[in-house]
Amino acid sequence: MIRMKGLTREFRVKGTVVEAVKGIDLVVDEGEMVAFLGPNGAGKSTTLRMLTTLLAPTAGTAEVVGCDVVANPAAVRQRIGSIGQGNGAGQSQRVRDELVSQGRCYGLPKAEAVSRTDDLLEGFGLTELAGRVVKTLSGGQRRRLDVALGLVHRPELLFLDEPSTGLDPQNRANIAAHIERLHAEYGTTMVLTTHYLEEADRLADRVVIIDHGLIIADDSPERLRTSLVGDRLDLHVVNATDVTQVAAVIERLSGTMSVSVDGSAVQARVVGAPAVVPGLLRSLDDSGVEVASVEAIRATLDDVFLHLTGRSLREGTAEGASDDAGTEGVAA
Repeated sequence: MIRMKGLTREFRVKGTVVEAVKGIDLVVDEGEMVAFLGPNGAGKSTTLRMLTTLLAPTAGTAEVVGCDVVANPAAVRQRIGSIGQGNGAGQSQRVRDELVSQGRCYGLPKAEAVSRTDDLLEGFGLTELAGRVVKTLSGGQRRRLDVALGLVHRPELLFLDEPSTGLDPQNRANIAAHIERLHAEYGTTMVLTTHYLEEADRLADRVVIIDHGLIIADDSPERLRTSLVGDRLDLHVVNATDVTQVAAVIERLSGTMSVSVDGSAVQARVVGAPAVVPGLLRSLDDSGVEVASVEAIRATLDDVFLHLTGRSLREGTAEGASDDAGTEGVAA
């Protein structure tokens, strides 16, 4: 569905060339749900803008649904759906009219556009809002309408750029549920960018982590967590003299990545920490070691990014901030 080779985008900012995307190679297969994850300015949205023909590459190539984004942008646009960071519907138009008009713009016969609109209104819980003017909708309702607009023509590939940014937790969960349902029911290939780590973890079959315009990791969320960092195990003993024995027992466990001690505390990185705890406690009890507390903390995608770069994905990520905003704004 997507094939990128050496995809690059540069901007000139006050006489200086800034590389927003630095030669990305990536293939996305049919039916995949791929999340682009990274801090502000990493190059996520710039990449999506190139793939959706809104921004021309400086170098490299990209084919989307079999069509070159530079040589045949109209064919790309005909076959994809794209939901940007802003609201896509006309603010003074009625919800139903916007959906029907979108279908007609894509060449659907009027009867099919109306039928498709009715299906989407029902599927996204918008039926009762069909006659409302768009500007009177809440943020969550507008976002559901945006996703519906991107699906009117039944695209083979759907791009979602920060689909839930700026929404409250309930509406974020609502949007995520709709995206999950679409992917499960229709097998639509989807590519999304997000600042919300939990959203990427929940939705994506595959996470592509981008930093400074480069792909630094590409795998399923579970394999990224397991292979790179493991879960954290925090254990405190009653007698500080037992920490050496505790550390030795943990090191013998299958899947132990690292162990450190500090006073009466032992911290370890292990694969599948919650499942390890019962057997570990039994072993320590048999050895006469008295445990004061134990906590198993599942690894997150932020832990993966921290491991790869030495900093948190959350650093510099303002709520609702647009990815690449500074570079894009100057370039525009």
